[in-house]
Amino acid sequence: MARPSGSAPANKLIDMSRRALTLLLAGFLVLALGVVGAFRPVPYVVLSPGPTENTIGEVDKKPVISIKGRETFPTDGALSLVTVAYQGGPAARIDLLTALRGWLDPSVAVVPEETIFAPDRDPKEVEEENTVEMTNSQDSATAAALTELKISYDMVVTVVSTEKGKPAEGKLQKGDVIAAVDGKPAKDVNAVSDAVKAHKPGQSVRFNVTRGKEKFDVTLDTVAGPKGQPLVGVLMQAQYKFPFDVDINVGDVGGPSAGLMFSLGILDKLTPGALTGGKQIAGTGTIQPTGEVGPIGGIAQKMVGAVKSGATIFLTPADNCAEAMKAVPDGLRLVRADTLHDAVQSIDALRTGKGNVPACEAG
Repeated sequence: MARPSGSAPANKLIDMSRRALTLLLAGFLVLALGVVGAFRPVPYVVLSPGPTENTIGEVDKKPVISIKGRETFPTDGALSLVTVAYQGGPAARIDLLTALRGWLDPSVAVVPEETIFAPDRDPKEVEEENTVEMTNSQDSATAAALTELKISYDMVVTVVSTEKGKPAEGKLQKGDVIAAVDGKPAKDVNAVSDAVKAHKPGQSVRFNVTRGKEKFDVTLDTVAGPKGQPLVGVLMQAQYKFPFDVDINVGDVGGPSAGLMFSLGILDKLTPGALTGGKQIAGTGTIQPTGEVGPIGGIAQKMVGAVKSGATIFLTPADNCAEAMKAVPDGLRLVRADTLHDAVQSIDALRTGKGNVPACEAG
């Protein structure tokens, strides 16, 4: 039987239309999946330059550093602390699109969530720890400045809280004073922490504790923390008795990395003449009461923040120098800071044009 004239072309048109529709639907589906996927939460954190505050300046019309009970002197220039802001975390995860934008921006870093938030830690515990670390940092900064100026003070290490399910729970209490660990005096919070870390997980640590008028020993078996380090699950704070009042006001900035700049700001206010000579100086680093400067995280983002604030000189912990050299922005001079005393000498040399100013090396 002969086919009706024109049926073949009509079938071809129908087939082409079906293919076009299929491709269109497939393309739409891919696009829809891509859009949905772009806004799906991902376990990453975006680190970017955070606020910068001049420690010898003001925040909300209030001095960052206020000193009462001791003569203070006028300052000039800037001794700025730098911070890192972050987006993300278990309680407020970023989407894939935000992470992709971060990967394309050289001024920010995108890191796995667990590098900032330990998987087995409650975010509220982390927040409390950051708050205590900032308080410890401020007190250590005051202690370091007074040590540099040879002004005496008293200090004890106290328990802030214990972590649920860890060995210290029920054995140590808020307000307990830790006088010694394994017979060695608790000179500061880090000394206690280091004494615990000197053990292997499962080994015992002996704490000499004062609770009110009672003195006794507490023996705790260490357990492995998130990175395998031994811990007993106690959050500590140094309580100082200074001969005058030092109050530091920086709002909701947390963590210990501003210690060096706090110390310099305190020291500048307690000594005649402007330490900076009017220069715009920024920097970072933890500080020990004895003046040692320790490393910090987010050095690349902090340097960007320093430049944005107008700083031309950046005080850098020695252990961060190699990393900083790889990402130093144009116009920023890196000065290595091993101790508070070294930092003061470097600033003196920069102000006067005399003396040695140690530079960071690539390593």
